[in-house]
Amino acid sequence: MEDIHLILAKNLKAFRENKKLSLEKVAELTGVSKTMIGQIERGESSPTITTIWKIANGLKISFTSLINHPQPDTQVVLKKDIQTLSEDHGRYRVYPYFPSENDKRFEVYTVEIDKGGYLSAEPHIEGTEELIVVFDGEITIRVNNDEYTLESGDSIRFKADKPHTYHNSGKSLARVNMILFYPAE
Repeated sequence: MEDIHLILAKNLKAFRENKKLSLEKVAELTGVSKTMIGQIERGESSPTITTIWKIANGLKISFTSLINHPQPDTQVVLKKDIQTLSEDHGRYRVYPYFPSENDKRFEVYTVEIDKGGYLSAEPHIEGTEELIVVFDGEITIRVNNDEYTLESGDSIRFKADKPHTYHNSGKSLARVNMILFYPAE
């Protein structure tokens, strides 16, 4: 399987060239430096999840459109084949199962957060919603200074175009299913 940073390099460059955007324009839209954008496009950098989100949000495209190959009509996804993305020193792990595609407006992830793990997420594209179902453990989500603590079997839906955080506030591993739903263009 091709390394995720090389897939990101190809996808970002193809998107930029297709839209006829300069490196400077992409840097302006995303808040990521021209140097970093160039390094990413050449496959010389493995950016953080936060940096990939900045690029996706600035270009008004889905996160997974940057990190996945186009998908066939039928696809079986095995967890062992997914390239895990992590933050918080590996305590917050994202498994991108179903990426957004041109004619689809959603993405599906499984997220695992170790005890005490935390992620502060950038606001997504305006109108984006997150739908989360907790399978194991306990998770606290903060959106607009409101805090929601969910346990196994609980779910939440919120507007994700504002800063939000995820924190494993429980005593064991938290596992959640996350669907991001993007607005119509």
